[in-house]
Amino acid sequence: MYRKSMEKDCRAIYDLICHMEQKELPYGAFEKIYLRQLQRQDMYCLIDEADGRVRAMLNLRFEEQLHHCEKIAEIMEFVVDADCRNQNVGKRMLAEAEKIALEYGCSQIEVACNQLRKDTHRFYIREGMHNFHYKFSKRLIGENSDTNVLGR
Repeated sequence: MYRKSMEKDCRAIYDLICHMEQKELPYGAFEKIYLRQLQRQDMYCLIDEADGRVRAMLNLRFEEQLHHCEKIAEIMEFVVDADCRNQNVGKRMLAEAEKIALEYGCSQIEVACNQLRKDTHRFYIREGMHNFHYKFSKRLIGENSDTNVLGR
């Protein structure tokens, strides 16, 4: 069952994202950001729930962009529980997110994905997405290492 996430889903979403990032994030900071995002009109956190368990989450941001002259949906986080992979959970969830993006008036859906996530790249390509862009980043606090690792 798909639904918009609620306050009660915070811990389950936190656990999924920590698993995806392969590190434990500070829960207090995570919860503060999550609760603020629930109030925002330009954010939509979609979850897939079965038997009372959150199996997957996909967090969308909607934004009007000057260089498109349109509203664009961007997938900020997307994770499927490891026990539920290879069961089309991600495929169906992405399709649901695309419907939501259209309902919010978006003309395109985008995602940035770490270069180390090769399986994820194959998933997005299989689902009809194209790798037309590069994303660059620079750490402003702490060390700006040139080594790519998950969870940074």
